[in-house]
Amino acid sequence: MNITDIKIRKIIPDGRLRAVISITIDNMLAVHDIKVVQGDERLFVAMPSRKDESGIFRDIVHPISPEARKLVEDEILDAYTRHIEQMQAEAEAEEAGL
Repeated sequence: MNITDIKIRKIIPDGRLRAVISITIDNMLAVHDIKVVQGDERLFVAMPSRKDESGIFRDIVHPISPEARKLVEDEILDAYTRHIEQMQAEAEAEEAGL
């Protein structure tokens, strides 16, 4: 499995929800509404989910193995971190008048 594209759809600066992401796997399958969430100790990735009839949220799509989950989470968090760093660098350059 290769994540062939990651799109940062929305950045949310306040609250625990930090971003909404879409990924493409092997240029064949798109997964939307993946969330980057600030946990108590670290950022983590929450897969798309919906509430069932009993009020419990269930993942719609999720990695099957721990290795697949780590691969997906690492790539998403790396892309998110790079995006935030780029936004900060652009803001600093704008403030400096460059």
